[in-house]
Amino acid sequence: MLKDMITSQTIVRFNGQSFVEEEDQIAIESALTIMIDGHEFATMVCSPLDLDELVIGFLASEGVIRSYQEIKTLQIDEDVGFAYVELMQPYVPTNNLHSKRFIGSCCGKGRQFYFHSDVKTAKTVMTSITITTNECSTLMEMMQKSSSHFQQTGGVHNAALCTADGIVVARSDIGRHNALDKLYGYCLMHKIPRKDKVIVFSGRISSEVLLKASKIGVGIILSKSAPTNLALQLADELGITAVGFIRGNSFNVYTHRQRIMG
Repeated sequence: MLKDMITSQTIVRFNGQSFVEEEDQIAIESALTIMIDGHEFATMVCSPLDLDELVIGFLASEGVIRSYQEIKTLQIDEDVGFAYVELMQPYVPTNNLHSKRFIGSCCGKGRQFYFHSDVKTAKTVMTSITITTNECSTLMEMMQKSSSHFQQTGGVHNAALCTADGIVVARSDIGRHNALDKLYGYCLMHKIPRKDKVIVFSGRISSEVLLKASKIGVGIILSKSAPTNLALQLADELGITAVGFIRGNSFNVYTHRQRIMG
């Protein structure tokens, strides 16, 4: 289903010696507005694939639902870019915190959005899971090889929910936080336990990304990129092992080192 996330465009490439016209693969960027019981909740910029998982994971991350069973109906109209959600218990907006807001595809647009709900949704992760240094490197390699979307466009972020043995589910999106919400939504829809799992991630570990890992309930996050200082403060406080700059067999362990075994 690559066509759902990728389009082609004629470009002019400079190959070091001359200009050559050719077809290139481009990641698609779409807007999705979530309506809850007739109320506009938020508009997200995302990749138009696995949208049901995205909506469910996003609503759980924002504290609107705690389980998939709290959703009575979910209908997505991709032609107009709307998701219509009906809850088992009527949704009542409070203080306009969730209405008519814009979620960008980068973390910079997201901060003022997610802080409203973190108090009730972010949680300390209590898990005794451990993985080896070899498994850290192997899981990162597996995640990178699994993403045909990235290989074709270079324009998406990848996230995978893993055991020590391999990938349970992997998702891609132009927004790093969207990729994580898709994982969360998948877990809720299929009742996947998370305390014994690891998140493998292609992007920077920002405070937003770290908080989403906390909300999902995973105790280890592996990234090929760097963390921010606020993310590491949160990781330390919330009991999450943050590992970054995974390149081949080398990486940095920033918090809760006890879960990474030699």
